[in-house]
Amino acid sequence: MRILYHHRTASKDGQAVHIEEMIDAMRALGHEVRVVAPLADQGEGQMGGGVGWVHRLKAMLPKAVYELMELAYSLVAYRKLMAAAREFQPDAIYERYNLFLLAGLMAKRRLGLPLLLEVNAPLVFERSQHSGGLALKALARWAEGKAWRGADAVLPVTAVLAEHVRAYGVPAERIHVIPNGINRAHFAHAPSPTEAKARLGLQGRVVLGFTGFVRDWHGVDRIVNWMASPGAPANTHLLVVGDGPVRAELEAQARRLGLAERVTFTGVIHRDQVPAHVAAFDVALQPAVTPYASPLKLMEYLVLGKAVIAPATPNLQEVLTDNVNALLFNETEAGALERTLGRLCHDTALRERLAQGAADTIDRLELTWLGNARRVINLASGPHYKNF
Repeated sequence: MRILYHHRTASKDGQAVHIEEMIDAMRALGHEVRVVAPLADQGEGQMGGGVGWVHRLKAMLPKAVYELMELAYSLVAYRKLMAAAREFQPDAIYERYNLFLLAGLMAKRRLGLPLLLEVNAPLVFERSQHSGGLALKALARWAEGKAWRGADAVLPVTAVLAEHVRAYGVPAERIHVIPNGINRAHFAHAPSPTEAKARLGLQGRVVLGFTGFVRDWHGVDRIVNWMASPGAPANTHLLVVGDGPVRAELEAQARRLGLAERVTFTGVIHRDQVPAHVAAFDVALQPAVTPYASPLKLMEYLVLGKAVIAPATPNLQEVLTDNVNALLFNETEAGALERTLGRLCHDTALRERLAQGAADTIDRLELTWLGNARRVINLASGPHYKNF
């Protein structure tokens, strides 16, 4: 098939990973993909880039003006989609949903092609809660509903998110949950845990690991506090693979508690280096989660067979089963995270059993980008998608 892939993302974070991996997987299955995006003309692999200018623009303009500019961008993107479609002659349009982005819907109606809409978050709800809220909330709700109801297939990343989609009046038969996945090839040559620890100078430690951009709500500060408590083994070491706005606070907290030598931040590293770091984890941390998300870090933990600790939220329970591939704790219960962490750090056999359960999960649920691409192609191929 020929897939016209459209997105409005200009970042190098997890969004870019999702975009890059889905495109690569579709191509690996033998399909042609043409990308239409803000920075697509920078060449292969340039799936993102610096977004400082976006943040500066947002800070300078009144919110209502910025939101109207987002909606107006749909016309710019529509023209680019139509120009690409005339040359490429696609069989379907695949769009990564963004707020006020209606270009894919407009092109679908003009071209008579199926539109598959990937949804990673309920953005009206999310932006209402963060970043100072929305100035044009009624317009935003209209645009979100228009985009979701207009797509031939809506692809939320969790069943929890699917409920947000259904609440807009999208028929159930058009909603297909496709969680985030993993590229096995990227993790196939990861070192053994012993070798990974030796490379990082962490021999003999029980390594508590976290990957990604660490923010205050992630709860990593609770891990540091627990490490200073009598219930924590003296050989625990926290390894944060990434960076984030609370790094300085966490490092100061570790120094204050006398743990400076037991907490390591790698800073931003290349994606290719992630497997060699995650391989060193004994306990993989997901201390908190957005209630509708499908965390990419979780897939990395699972593919490398790590004992996971996570809250027992409905979205994570779509993938994790307590005492099978993770230890889950009640996030509303005081001290539950710390007690669960203590149990896992003191019990090597339990960690090994959960690690095996984690490793089995990827194949059992087919949590790979190739599997996701196959599902997308099935959906794009015609009426039989309802039987998928």
